[in-house]
Amino acid sequence: MIEMRIFTNLLVLSTLLVALVAGLVFTFAIVTMPGIKKLDDAAFIRAFQVMDGIIQKGSLMFGLVWAGSVAALLIATVLGFRQLEGLPQWLLITATAIYILGVQLPTMAINIPLNNELQTLDVSIMDENALKAARDKFEPRWNRSNVFRSVVAIIVAVLLMIVLVMA
Repeated sequence: MIEMRIFTNLLVLSTLLVALVAGLVFTFAIVTMPGIKKLDDAAFIRAFQVMDGIIQKGSLMFGLVWAGSVAALLIATVLGFRQLEGLPQWLLITATAIYILGVQLPTMAINIPLNNELQTLDVSIMDENALKAARDKFEPRWNRSNVFRSVVAIIVAVLLMIVLVMA
C-alpha cells in the first residue's frame, strides 16, 4: 500500500515535470524562436546567447525541472515494474524510453552543442557575412530538433496521463 502511494506520487511528479519540459520546448517552438526570428542576425544571436546563458549559468528552477523530469520518470518506471502490469506498465516503459530518446538525447546531441557553439561568438567583432553564416548554421537545425522534442515531450506527457488514469 505505501509502495503504491510512493509510486503514484512519483508518477504524478514525473507527469508534471515532463509536462513542464513539454511546455518549455513548445513555447520556444511557437513563441520564442518565431519572435527572435524577426531580429537581424546580430540581435538574434545575442538574444539567444542571453536566454541560453540563463540556463547554462545554473538556473535552479530550470535544472530542477529538466533533470528532475528524468530522475523522477526513471524512478517511477523502476517502481512501476512492481506496481503495474499489462498495458499501463508497457505505456510507462514506452513513455520513458521515448522521453529519453526523443527529448533528452536530441537535447544532448543537437541542441546543447549548437547552443555552446553560439555562446562562443562575439557578435561585436563579426561582419554581416559571418553573422549570417553563424545564424544559418544554428537556427534551422536547432528549430527542427526543438519541434521534434516538443512533439515527443507532449506525446510522453499524454502517455503518462493515461498511465495515471489507468494505475
